[in-house]
Formats: sequence, structure tokens, C-alpha cells
Amino acid sequence: MPQGIESSNLSASALMEQRIQNLEKELAAMAQRVQQLETEASALKERNKRVEGDKAWEISYFRSCSLAAATYVVSAVVLKMIDRENFFVEALVPALGYLLSTLSLPAVKRWWVRKFDSRV
Repeated sequence: MPQGIESSNLSASALMEQRIQNLEKELAAMAQRVQQLETEASALKERNKRVEGDKAWEISYFRSCSLAAATYVVSAVVLKMIDRENFFVEALVPALGYLLSTLSLPAVKRWWVRKFDSRV
């Protein structure tokens, strides 16, 4: 075989080998990026679970009732300390006010959102 053809085959072979190495590097970089994206997606899913749990707690009746009960107890103690005669009954006012506000706020929010959306 002439030397020029052999040299050209060697050169083509070297180029092919270099191209394969470059493709392998690109594939490794892509695999690393996919792994990074999967990690980020997993972290976002975990965050979303926490946020959903926090939101569920914020709108739960258990939370509202617990806070109303705590408000009642604190109000009753304060009213007793200032010698109110019907402190048990009077302590219902702030506790019931709190409960009414938590029950009416979702309706107020829906109204506000509808009003806001109509302006947009």
C-alpha cells in the first residue's frame, strides 16, 4: 500500500477515536446533569410535601379550635385576675371572635380573589 493511503487511514482512525472520546465525555457530562436534575426534582418534591403539610395545618379545624381554646383559657385567667364576676362567660367573647374570623376568612378570601381576578 502506498504510504499516503496508509497515513490517511491512520489519520481517519485517529479522528474517529478522538470523536468517540469526545462523545463519551459528552455522555458522561449529560449523565451527571441528569443526576443533578433528579436530585433537584427530589428536593423540590420534599419541599412541596412540607409546604402542603404546613398549609394543611394552617387551614385545619384542629388548629383553629386549639387556638380558640388557648385564647379562652388566657382570657379567663386575665379576667379572673381583674376580678370580673362572670369571667368564664366573658372569656368566650375573644375565643368565639377568633373562631368566627377563621371561619369567615376563607369566604372573604374567595370574594377578594374573584374581585381581583375580574380587574386583571
